[in-house]
Amino acid sequence: MRIISTLTIAATLAVGMAVPAQAREGCGPGGHRGPYGHCRPNRGQQAWIVGHYYPSRGYWDGQRWYQHRYRYHNDWRYR
Repeated sequence: MRIISTLTIAATLAVGMAVPAQAREGCGPGGHRGPYGHCRPNRGQQAWIVGHYYPSRGYWDGQRWYQHRYRYHNDWRYR
């Protein structure tokens, strides 16, 4: 009986030590968790900001690029 309980405790400890890393432990700056829990580097993807001017592109309105904009009733209008 003593051997069985010792083996049970040893098996429980072995399984408890093999737990994968949790998301709260983080991947550090410039990384995120992938679909299987592994750390992956962030790519250089950029989120476009609506109404912001980007050199050699123009203004982004959320759907297409415009070269000119002006204020109209507390909002932006694009030509």
